[in-house]
Amino acid sequence: QVQLVESGGGLVQAGGSLRLSCAASGSILDINTMDWYRQVPGKQRELVATITSGGNTNYADSVKGRFTISRDNAKNTVYLQMDNLKPEDTADYYCHAIIRAGWGPWRDYWGQGTQVTVSS
Repeated sequence: QVQLVESGGGLVQAGGSLRLSCAASGSILDINTMDWYRQVPGKQRELVATITSGGNTNYADSVKGRFTISRDNAKNTVYLQMDNLKPEDTADYYCHAIIRAGWGPWRDYWGQGTQVTVSS
């Protein structure tokens, strides 16, 4: 069984920084893309940042220049460094990854979410 466990959320003042981590564990054969999404209650979940297995990255326009996604393939971990945070970044942040476990098919996996609150 594969699990994604996030950490690093919390309360921060506007202009501050947080670093989210998401570690994948279990019988992992390979990991393809890893992403961070966020969701505000009552709104659709939105893609924040993506990183491929080769290290190519893509960001939502709203976070470009402020957030940085990275990954450590040896640790099966993805990070989201969030700088110059704004109140509108307040949301629940979810880790997502496409993983092949054992010798099974590629599947989508989600973390449980971590809350980020930015005060003005």
